[in-house]
Formats: sequence, C-alpha cells, structure tokens
Amino acid sequence: MRATRRTITLGLGAAILAAPACAQQPAAIAPTIPLWPNGAPAGPLVWNKPETDASQPPFGRIVRNVAQPSLEVFLPDPKAARGAAVIVAPGGGFHMLSIESEGRAVARWLNSLGIAAFVLKYRLLPTGDEFPMSLIRVLQNPAGLPQAIAPLRPLATADGEQAVRLVRSRAREWGLKPDRIGMMGFSAGGAVTVWTILAQHADSRPDLAMTIYPGALPAEITAPADAPPLFALVAEDDRLAVGDTRRLAAAWTARGLPVELTTYPSGGHGFGMNKAGKPTDEWTVKAEAWLRARGWLAK
Repeated sequence: MRATRRTITLGLGAAILAAPACAQQPAAIAPTIPLWPNGAPAGPLVWNKPETDASQPPFGRIVRNVAQPSLEVFLPDPKAARGAAVIVAPGGGFHMLSIESEGRAVARWLNSLGIAAFVLKYRLLPTGDEFPMSLIRVLQNPAGLPQAIAPLRPLATADGEQAVRLVRSRAREWGLKPDRIGMMGFSAGGAVTVWTILAQHADSRPDLAMTIYPGALPAEITAPADAPPLFALVAEDDRLAVGDTRRLAAAWTARGLPVELTTYPSGGHGFGMNKAGKPTDEWTVKAEAWLRARGWLAK
C-alpha cells in the first residue's frame, strides 16, 4: 500500500503532498463558458462517461472525462484590477485535473494580485471504472507516457490555443489589455502551456508563460523566436519534472529569450497551492516577484 501511495504522490500533479485542507474545499462557484460554442473539434478519442467534478481521496477535488472544454472565469475586484489575465491549466497526468489545488485556488491567488484568471478544463484521456489504476500504470512507466497521450496532444493543444484566442477576443468585456494575456500550467497543464506556444500561431500566443513542474514535454524543444517570457519552477527531488523543466529553460536561454528558472531542494511533485512544510511552500512569493518585475502588477 505504501508503494502505491508513493507512486500516486510522485506522479499525478495532484495536491496530496500536504494536509489537504485546500483540496477538500467545495468547488468554487464561478461563471463557466464553453471553449468551443459549437462543440470541440472531433478527434481520435471517444468519451463514454460524463464529465465529473468531485472530491476523490487521496487526490482532493478533481475533474475527469472532459470532452467539451471550458473556462471558469475568476475576475478580481475592479478596484484592484491590473488589466492582465492568466489562463490556468491544472495538471493530473492527462487523466484528471487537480481542479482545486492547481486551478481554482491558483485563480483566487491571482485575483488577490489584481489579475483575472481563467481555469482551463482541457480535454483529457477518457477514464472509467479502472481509474485511478489506469493512471498509476502509465506513471509507473514514464517512458510510455508520450505514446499514451499521443492521441490527446493535438486536442489539448487546440484547447490551449482556443483559450488564449477566446480570452483575448473578449478582453474589452473583462477589462483586460489584449497584449497581457498569459498562461500558467502545472504538470500536464505545463505541457499544454508549452504545446500552445510551440504551435506558433500569432493569435494564440500567450504574452507570458509560467510552468510549474511541467511534464511530458517533447524530447527536443526549440523555442520559437517570438516565444513569450518564461517562468519555470520545479523541486530538485521531483523525478518526473526536474529534467523537463531544466530542458525547457535551456531552450529559452539558447534563443536568448527572457527566462527565469527557480528550483527548490525539496518539495516533490504536485504541491500546487497546498502547504507541506517544504521549501516549495513559498513558490507563490517567487512567482509574484517575477510578475511584478515583468510589469504585470502595474495598472
């Protein structure tokens, strides 16, 4: 039992590394808008189960079986609004979304800084009664993850791109500047963020990117010449993401692009907004300082 629990802890990008007070909160009531009003473009995957949003130990609150992607809208107090937005892509091994710890709680933190937040529910691999063992099997063999998610990658990439387009197209409605639309991803959501950038479409290029322990990145990463400034963060003992995070930062450095790589000696994978008495507990301080340095906290 201990070995199974450790595998889950290392592999999910879910918030189970600390006391799960954050993960056990009820789902936030936020306006939700469909990403594709006429239905998501068809792909090779078929979902036979409905989308679910519920607490499931030991993961906290999670979402599964996203077939029709959407954005949850979190707007800051108008008096504190900075005119900037960040699309937040939670992680979860492409089988689920850690919707509270890496999504809604992050959105509330961004709102406290005066930044609008949009939690992205991108398409996931279909799961049924075999979950979570289906996820555990994949993560016990990380080398097989790229093949397992190959059918999903173009769909999740399209969702990431569409999220940027949608928020930018409605910037005036939400009091945003169309050139201050960023994207932030955790674990698998970090991969979606990177895939969105690597698609190299001007209308879906985020103006700023933040990747927190990103995983499942391409073996070869070539940053586009116009890639946005990047903030990359990981714990040194995160065996799933430390290599990918360093390669990602190196790709930006090789292009002479703005990048900040922040590492911590410990913290593992999937801490999100939970506190675990680890150095990673203060990651939001580093992230806020970077956002401030980039001018995103100025009106």
